[in-house]
This record gives sequence, C-alpha cells and structure tokens, in this order.
Amino acid sequence: MDPSLNPYSPGSGRRPPELVGRAGELEAFDTLVARTRNGLSDRGIVLTGLRGVGKTVLLNEMHAHADRFEWLTVRLEARRDEAGAAAVRRALAREVVAAARKLTRRSLSARMRQALETISAFNAKIGATGISLGVDLAKGRADSGDPEVDLLELAEDVSLALAEDGRAFGVFIDEMQDLDETTMGALIAAQHLAGQRGWPFYVIGAGLPNLPRVLTETRSYAERLFTYRSIGQLPPGEAARALVEPAERLGARFAPDGLAPLLDAAGGYPYFLQEYGQAIWNLAPAKVFTADDAAAAVQFGLEHLDAGFFRSRWERATPAERRVLLAMAQDNDAPSPTSEIARRVGLKITSLGPYRANLMAKGLIYSPEHGQVAYTVPGMAAFVDRHRDELDRS
Repeated sequence: MDPSLNPYSPGSGRRPPELVGRAGELEAFDTLVARTRNGLSDRGIVLTGLRGVGKTVLLNEMHAHADRFEWLTVRLEARRDEAGAAAVRRALAREVVAAARKLTRRSLSARMRQALETISAFNAKIGATGISLGVDLAKGRADSGDPEVDLLELAEDVSLALAEDGRAFGVFIDEMQDLDETTMGALIAAQHLAGQRGWPFYVIGAGLPNLPRVLTETRSYAERLFTYRSIGQLPPGEAARALVEPAERLGARFAPDGLAPLLDAAGGYPYFLQEYGQAIWNLAPAKVFTADDAAAAVQFGLEHLDAGFFRSRWERATPAERRVLLAMAQDNDAPSPTSEIARRVGLKITSLGPYRANLMAKGLIYSPEHGQVAYTVPGMAAFVDRHRDELDRS
C-alpha cells in the first residue's frame, strides 16, 4: 500500500483518523459549553490516564470546541523542572493577552473594557509580553504579585465580562500533575470561587492517574470542583473501529483473520493501535489485509515501539535509575511498593528517594498511592522483559 496515503497517525497528541470510544468525555464538555450559553455554571473537567491513551487529543478537542464558541481560552503544558513555575505563569499571561486581542475587535462594554485592563495589568506584572490591548492598566487589580490573589481577580473580571454573551474563560492544562504547588493552588482556588459565585471560569486538566490525589493534597476541597474522567484502554469494538474505518474510507479492508492479531498486540491502547495500523498499511501488498500481513505488522510495529516509544524513555534514565526501572518490571505494569523496590536494588528506602524523585521528574514513573510507584507508559515491563539481558548490561 502507498505510504503517502497511510491514514494512521501515531504521535504525541496527534488526532487519530477516527476518534472512537471517547463520546462520554466529549459529551460532558458539550454539556458544559451548553450550560454556559444558558447562563448556568458547572464544574471543571479533569482527564486522567497513562501515556498513550489519548488524553492530550481529548484536551485539544475540547479546546478547539471552546474556541468555536468564542470562549477566551488558554492552553498550557505544566513542567516539573525548577524553571517550570515561572515559565507556566509567563505562558498563562502571554496566552491570556494573546487571546484577548480577539476581544478588541468587538465594540467593548464597560465590563469588557475593565476585563482587558485587568488582563493588561496581570500581564505587565509577570512581564510576559509587550502586546498591547489598547487600554490602560487596571490599578490595584491582578497586579499584587500574589499568584492566588491575581488569578482570582483575573478569573472574576474576565469571566463576568464573557458571561454577558454566554461565553466562558477556560484554562486547558496538559501534564497538570506537574504544576508547581502555588500555581496549582491558585487555579483550584479560582475554580472554587467561580463555582460558588457562578462565574463561567473553568479549569480543564489532563494528567497521570495520580492527578486527583495531587489536586486534593493541594486543596482538600478539590475533589468536589471537577468532573473526573478516567481515560483507559478502548473496548474491543471501539478499538476495531479505530483500525477498520480509516482503511475502509480509502478502499482497503481487513480479512476475517487479519484484524485480531493487531487488536491483541495493541491491548486497546490508542497509540499502539495507530502504530500497528501504520505498520500493516505500509507492509501489505494488496488492499485486503491478511493474517500474514498482520503478523508482519505486529513484529514491525513492536520493533518500532521498542526503538522509539520505549527506548527513548529508558535512555532518559541514568544507569543507577535504570536499576529501579528493572526492579519494577517484576510487578509487570502493576504498582510496585517502594519498600520492595529498595530491597530488590539493595538500598535503604531513604536512599531510594532521590532516584524515585528523579524518575518522576523525567516523567518515567508516578506515584499512584503513598508508598507505591508505577510506570507512566503501558507495556514498559514487557519491554524490559524483551530486552532484559541487554538492559542488564547497560
């Protein structure tokens, strides 16, 4: 088959040709938009799951839908490194002022002009960009230097101005578990007050499965502020649609025995489905994909995943950190008790702490519960088992 026509699209955050199995999440956001248009408030939305399940794709879909309804939107990606806190706040200010430029094309109500002045003051305090909105800076509004106070005032002024036309202020955050505690607390506090006072301000976040715990550890009331949606493997029928429908639109099809091997290998994970779909399209000599084509695609696709998806993560770790990753593989992809990992690598549990912290900062593991660690990507334990001799030597 012609690779230039290949419909499958593996990649970080890339929208697949057929977005299946996520209707519930998209309907939840549609309802949020509709309630806002009717002058009703709602909760924010938090998407959680391992890497490769499509959280970023869903977040982007929601962001695009909000833009179609002329929300003022901000799209951020959190960072765990030392410069992350300042970078995220600058990005927030930069994105808000850039989005607000669209509002200047309309005739401005008094409330909207006040909102633009507050945005300008917020931006000037952080020093993110020199973009002008053609208004004066608000005096004593969103310019205190206290992130929580300033974000609350920004959320209030902007969302109340947008509410005049049934619109909202939405902050869309990927890798939300990596937000610094101050920014996280400020966003939660703003969502809390917005819910109490009916402001159309919403935080829409995506992150690893431990994100709900991180939120409640930051503010105990966070569990009541969001609709939590766990994103996981696709059911078999939806996984089959993700492979079959893109092929059929281009005149190709799967033979009766040509689909199951790909579904078994992918395990319902959207990223893996795209990888194996791309492989069978490129390898198949004809428009009917056979069992032989599927067997070749599974082998080729797995080699590609090992060389890229898994290997790139493995190589981020230092040799000492890799000992921890190897020890975790004994539990397959289930969470590993940190005390047991310490025993396996011959360390005191206090000495394991720095390795654990570094692996979390690199996005390779997360803590699903206190005293546990787990891989952030599905299938990492199987990768270790496939290459254990080589990885042991490294």
